[in-house]
Amino acid sequence: MIKLNLLILLSVVVLSCNTSTKTITVTNNLAIDRSFETVEISKSDLKLQEADSLYEYVIEAENGSQPIAQYEDTNGDGSVDIILFQPKVLAKSSTTYTIIHIPNAELPAREEICYSRFVPERTDDYTWENDKVAFRVFGPVAQKMFEDKVEGGTLSSGVDCWLKRVEYPIINKWYKKHTDGTGSYHEDTGEGLDNFHVGTSRGCGGIAIKKDSTYYISKNFTKYKTLTTGPIRTSFYIEYADWDAAGNTIKESRMVSLDRGQNLSKFEISLIGSTHFSVGLTLHDKKGEIIVNKDKGWISYWEAHDGSALGTAIVTQPESILATEKYETDKKDLSNVFMQVKLENNKAIYYTGFGWKKSKQFDSQEAWQQYLNEFSEKLKSPLKVSIK
Repeated sequence: MIKLNLLILLSVVVLSCNTSTKTITVTNNLAIDRSFETVEISKSDLKLQEADSLYEYVIEAENGSQPIAQYEDTNGDGSVDIILFQPKVLAKSSTTYTIIHIPNAELPAREEICYSRFVPERTDDYTWENDKVAFRVFGPVAQKMFEDKVEGGTLSSGVDCWLKRVEYPIINKWYKKHTDGTGSYHEDTGEGLDNFHVGTSRGCGGIAIKKDSTYYISKNFTKYKTLTTGPIRTSFYIEYADWDAAGNTIKESRMVSLDRGQNLSKFEISLIGSTHFSVGLTLHDKKGEIIVNKDKGWISYWEAHDGSALGTAIVTQPESILATEKYETDKKDLSNVFMQVKLENNKAIYYTGFGWKKSKQFDSQEAWQQYLNEFSEKLKSPLKVSIK
């Protein structure tokens, strides 16, 4: 996979040499300003030939500035086929951009604000982040260590939250200080920390299959593939070994992506063996507040957390929700609030993530809920793009 990421600063002289231009109009039908929403422009959108080089096309705003862009090869054929960028559009209005052809454009150094990777130096986590949040899931080595009663093992298919409070990347920095013994990511030295307990819970967006009154879950992931990293989006694929849900064999894989400026990751689930699944949020000590908004398509758990407060959430299209349930038990880590989601052709999409008060992104539960309401509105009314 070739990952080509572009932040282009071009002089007026170079721009004057362009051979062709097209206009991109982005329309916002909502009564809220829009930013940090990713638009994709493909070769077919621009009516280019297969042999044309898409990274020679530069996006320019009306004021002459170039928005951050990410150029991607999505089908692995060695050729860039989409451009990602995040337009800014005021409420109930449109913004126009120009896309200019610059022959033989050169690529500067890539910028990886949205980043993910496999982490073999910490057993075998897979971790991802952007400028707002970070997450991780656990792999087969950690599972075997747990099953063999080796210290440091983890048995979990839940999603772990890394509570960062800086906009720059922290994954490599935190793992380095952990592995070389110079510090611990369980201590906050100004950047945030990992103090979100997952265990066998669903953490922030892990899934389960409910049969009768029991929730069945998988073990750790078994395969992964990093797909994209860059200034706009990181994405990856993970797969789980077949697992049992009351006699039904479940086959599960996920495509996960996280865009710049977003607190929620997108999970595209492929699942065979059931017509639905349940996605959950851990209730930890069960002292927080659950909010269910089925009309908007989200559930949230807001709790006091280590001297601050933390909100986790799941969002999907309202019509995909079959039921919600607060599931409480005395068994360690098994209390979760669940959203049951139907599958269409063995697939479903949901978004999950968190807002940490100490990060100063959200100063209250009300602010977190407002974010979720607006996120839901944007899902229902995506930005409209036209190209001339």
